[in-house]
Amino acid sequence: MISHCAWRYFRFPLSFREVEELMLARGVIVSYGSVRRWCAKCGQAYAGALRRRRPRPGDKWHPDEVFIKINDELKYRWRTVDADGTVLDILVQSRRDKAAAQRFFHRLLKKTCSVPRVIVTDRLHSCGAARREVMPSAGHRSHQGLNNRAENSQQPTRRRERARKGFRSTGGAQRFPAAFRGISPHFRPHRHLMTAPGYRTEMTIRFTIWDQITGAASRSTAA
Repeated sequence: MISHCAWRYFRFPLSFREVEELMLARGVIVSYGSVRRWCAKCGQAYAGALRRRRPRPGDKWHPDEVFIKINDELKYRWRTVDADGTVLDILVQSRRDKAAAQRFFHRLLKKTCSVPRVIVTDRLHSCGAARREVMPSAGHRSHQGLNNRAENSQQPTRRRERARKGFRSTGGAQRFPAAFRGISPHFRPHRHLMTAPGYRTEMTIRFTIWDQITGAASRSTAA
C-alpha cells in the first residue's frame, strides 16, 4: 500500500488529498496525512534505489536555475540535467551568484563522481565564473536558446508546485524535487520513440523493478 501511494504521488502532479480520493475509489481507505508521511519517509529511499540502477550520466550537462517563492521569500532552485534529460541534482539556495554556483557544482561533482566534457548554460555569468574554477577542464557554451533541455525539465516540478499551492519551507522545496526527479522518470520512458508493444514491455520491466525496490515482490511471494 505504501509503495502504491508513493508511486501515484510522485508519478502524477497530484496533491495528497487527490491521492487519498484516488485510493478510496479503488477500495483502499487511507488518510492524506498518512500518504504525506509515507512519501516523506520512503520517497527518497525509493528514488535513491532507482538512481543506483541507472547508467553513468552523459558528458554534456545543462545547469539551470529558476526562482521559487517560499513564505514570500525569493529562493532559487538549481538543477542540472544531462543530454538525455536525466536530472543529476537539485539544490535550493537563496542566491544565484558565483558562490552559489560553486557550491552547486561541488555538490554535483561529488554526487556524480564524474566531470562533464561540456556544460551548456543560459546567459547567467555566475555559472561561467564558477565553471572556470570548479571544472576548468570542461568546455562551456552559453546561449539562451541552447539550454531548453534544462528549462523543459523544470516543467513537471512546476506543475507539482501548482498542485501543492507552493512550498512552505526550504527543506520541503528540497526534499520533494529530490525524490520526484528519481521516481517520476522511472515511469516516464520516451514513449514517442517506442512502438506500442515495446512500450508495454518496457513498462512491465519497470514495474517489476519498482516492486523489487519497494519490497512488494517479496510480500506477494510470501503471501
